[in-house]
Amino acid sequence: MGKQILLINDLPGYGKVALAAMLPILSQMGHHVFNLPTALVSNTLDYGKFDILETTEYLSNTIRVWDELGFSFDAVSTGFIVSERQAELVADYCRTCKERGSIVFVDPIMGDEGKLYNGITEKTVEHMRKLIGASDYMVPNYTEAAYLAGVEYRPQGISKGEAQMLVDRLRTQGAGSVVITSAKVEGQDTVIVWDRDSMVLEFLPFEMLPVRFPGTGDIFSALFMGRILSGVSLRASTQYAMDVTKKLIELSRDLPDKYKGIPIEGMLEVLQP
Repeated sequence: MGKQILLINDLPGYGKVALAAMLPILSQMGHHVFNLPTALVSNTLDYGKFDILETTEYLSNTIRVWDELGFSFDAVSTGFIVSERQAELVADYCRTCKERGSIVFVDPIMGDEGKLYNGITEKTVEHMRKLIGASDYMVPNYTEAAYLAGVEYRPQGISKGEAQMLVDRLRTQGAGSVVITSAKVEGQDTVIVWDRDSMVLEFLPFEMLPVRFPGTGDIFSALFMGRILSGVSLRASTQYAMDVTKKLIELSRDLPDKYKGIPIEGMLEVLQP
């Protein structure tokens, strides 16, 4: 039985990232998917030129209308947040949804490779910390986890002990289960998984492919969330998301324009478990 999922993320006009990547995946997995765009983005940012229309006013008004209509969701997932005001609004809404029984997934999209994205400030990081306090599952990459935890980003990688400390810092901020992608642990590319229920920390190794597509983090998040909401364990959901994301990258690696992202609609059969 599919769940009712609300995705709060940006919507690109050109390119398969954010909502454009997540909607077809979660629909294919049998869920009922709704969306609340945080911004309309002309195209993926990789092209170097882009326009972003922030939708904070629309977002605020929509939440009010939905509350009046009594809409509710089994799960809420947050992605790209454009401004501090938006971060505050979304954090408040997630807390309200959680009180009503929703499961909250937070993908704190803020940066990569040790740096924050353009327009993301320390103030936004602070608001994102409030958001992870409402999360049942958070899926940062290593850069985002380091910023949120207030620890130094180490380009050379971290030890298992440092990974434990990183997870502990996120837990003290109220995070639920934690999945940290794009980490290097003791020299190995690794996804770090901490399960709130079993209190177990695990390290799932992966092979970094020598090709880059925008939107692979959104694809991973959607696959992970789709499995969790179908009752699959945290470790198995993470491994599934890793395996399918890798397969999609492999199938797309020869595409001439990688800035478009992965053309997900033509590859949905890969999602079969």
